[in-house]
Amino acid sequence: MTASHKTKTALISVSDKQGLVPFVRQLVDNYGYRIISSGGTARVLVAAGLVVTRVEDYTGFPEMLGGRVKTLHPKVHSGLLALRDNASHVAELDQHGIGLIDLVVVNLYPFEQVVQSRGISHEAILEQLDIGGPCLLRSAAKNYASVTAVSDPEDYPRVLEAFESAEPLEALRAELAFKAFTLTSRYDQSIAAYLENQGERVDLSALSGFPQVYNLSLDQAAHLRYGENPHQQAALYGDFSKCFRQLQGKPLSYNNILDASSAVYLIGEFEKATVAIFKHTNPCGVASDDTIEAAWEQALATDKKAPFGGIIIANRTIDGVLAESMSILFCELIIAPAFTDEAKACFSRKKNLRLLEVTNTLGAEALQEVRSVVGGVLVQDRDKQKADPAGWQVVTNCELDEGLWPALFFGWRVVKHVKSNAIVFVSEERTLGIGAGQMSRVDSIRLACMKAEDAGLALKGSIMASDAFFPFADAIEAAAEVGVRAIITPRGSIRDQEVIDAANAHQIPMIFTGTRHFKH
Repeated sequence: MTASHKTKTALISVSDKQGLVPFVRQLVDNYGYRIISSGGTARVLVAAGLVVTRVEDYTGFPEMLGGRVKTLHPKVHSGLLALRDNASHVAELDQHGIGLIDLVVVNLYPFEQVVQSRGISHEAILEQLDIGGPCLLRSAAKNYASVTAVSDPEDYPRVLEAFESAEPLEALRAELAFKAFTLTSRYDQSIAAYLENQGERVDLSALSGFPQVYNLSLDQAAHLRYGENPHQQAALYGDFSKCFRQLQGKPLSYNNILDASSAVYLIGEFEKATVAIFKHTNPCGVASDDTIEAAWEQALATDKKAPFGGIIIANRTIDGVLAESMSILFCELIIAPAFTDEAKACFSRKKNLRLLEVTNTLGAEALQEVRSVVGGVLVQDRDKQKADPAGWQVVTNCELDEGLWPALFFGWRVVKHVKSNAIVFVSEERTLGIGAGQMSRVDSIRLACMKAEDAGLALKGSIMASDAFFPFADAIEAAAEVGVRAIITPRGSIRDQEVIDAANAHQIPMIFTGTRHFKH
């Protein structure tokens, strides 16, 4: 290698200037780096007394198009991509007077933050679409055997520690290259998602409905102790942690997170004071009332056995009195919008109990669900359809008591969140018995009846909600045996008329909602 390639060179261009000056100062003073930079980054470094070669002076070519083109130049990218042990590459660099670039420090324009800002025009957003930055990172990361690609200010100390050590840099460079490509991939996806939502402005007819390529690029939020079982590794990715503030207790487990997600989806159906108790992503008791205390008592009364080791969610502040009542139940997790100081003091006596305050409900408004399957993933719109009695139809001849409408409305909102085959018995605005996940719908009815009997709750006069149609009239016979006063269910069975006839025979009004709510 010729003498012209012996001086270490760093190219630096960042939007986030946190910790930049001390880092660059150490590069220069301790490790003899020459600094190439441009625009605002160069101004900051020069103002700090550092010697900087501007990109236009290095390339011999001025910035173009108002700064849109600065680092997109062969002298820059050849210096990054050249293989150091390739004599032909080195000879070409010497022929054109190009030096090697050994370190790239780049972070990208804050595109995602700008998109989320209000009042920003489409044209202004496009100006925050970084081109040169991703290109620099990709060139540096491709040649990570020789070039260090730094895309995150949090890595500045690690880089300096590695320079100080006598150990080879290959492992760190490989890790930083992976991080750089992950960053640019996510950046591209955020741009594609923005453009996809522009409608008439951008012709994306080929991407109508779901995109032809579905990409997931999520930051790791937590490494979990294990997955559903201790022998399974697990991690949490995405923004789940930004939706909650954990006040106490052990870190959330994989199963806690699944239960919490199901609970948040259900509680979002209700505006009235409501409490739900969950176990294995199924509600085992739900109630709404004028006070959160009354809602709690009725939710717990549905099933006092199943909630052991489950979770509780409320949509009102939990105070000290309610906390004392809840403390009788061993549970893993309690979720609420807020806890009073008295409640926190009460729950603090249970060191392993996790408390979560809901800080951001945006996560519950997610538009899509993604599930892994053999060889890929399934993606679907989340079932966000709200209960709308205006579209419901009484299909039986028997008269429906108008006083049953609150119970019908409540039951329909709850059964949507129970694993299919799902059956829920309710009275007014509380659950009496829940049957979930059985292979036969009539078995779910039997399970719900058994639960109600164990809890000492009479089903006579209740309403029965079913998430999907009844394939046979045996379900109506079972409902009639316990004295159900009304049934709410979708249509769709080839035996719908038989089911209607059975309901008429038992004088049980039946409502068809027209919407199925399978939950697998």
